[in-house]
Amino acid sequence: MRYFLEVAYRGTLYKGSQTQHNAPTIQGEIERAFRIFFRLQPDEIKLTGSSRTDAGVHARQNFYHFDWEDYFEHRWIYNLNAILPDDIVVTNVFKVHDEAHCRFDATGRRYQYSIYQFKNPFLQDVAYYYPYTLDIEKLKAAAAIIKEYSDFTSFSKRNTQVKTFICDIISSHWFTDGDRIVYEVAANRFLRGMVRALTATMLKVGRSIITLDEFRAIIEAKDCTRAYFDTPAHGLTLVQVYYPYALD
Repeated sequence: MRYFLEVAYRGTLYKGSQTQHNAPTIQGEIERAFRIFFRLQPDEIKLTGSSRTDAGVHARQNFYHFDWEDYFEHRWIYNLNAILPDDIVVTNVFKVHDEAHCRFDATGRRYQYSIYQFKNPFLQDVAYYYPYTLDIEKLKAAAAIIKEYSDFTSFSKRNTQVKTFICDIISSHWFTDGDRIVYEVAANRFLRGMVRALTATMLKVGRSIITLDEFRAIIEAKDCTRAYFDTPAHGLTLVQVYYPYALD
């Protein structure tokens, strides 16, 4: 039987979501919890992740799928969470059809990048401290421009092995939430480093370092040397993963 495991985590102490040798990761910790509770050998449990978050990136919702010989009891979530570190939590488990794939079946993902402008110790690990004057209306205008395009070559890190830089943007906007200023974007897919690069470049617009016309020109240049990539990982959170079928 195949199951989707829904998880949330603060990525501060981890080298990303996907297992790496000799480095702490989200997947590694969850597989470790499975091995301890169910007394499994290393090769008896293998998770497949829906979205690869980088080192330091957080998730309010991410998924892994795994195969299980029998019915997986929902009550076991409590036991797994008792073993997991405090910054990782399993929130749910769903029985899915045998061919379901949490990565390839996903139809979209939604991210938020959070910044704050005044010193706040409660935000320092989950948002980017950016103590500069920003024109919020310019930020909103830049976010609206993004929805006009589909080729985001300029906002992809080098040495990526993707076959296309085309992404269908579902939504793109800035909003304020208490002490945070948040950029939220949803798309059918994202390129490596894309959300952080979009945010970093728009922040230059918000500070009037570049104009809206120059921002548009950066998109149209399809050249990653024109964009900015200097926003840190800890401001980024994967908020939601979309599937074409209900999980219940």
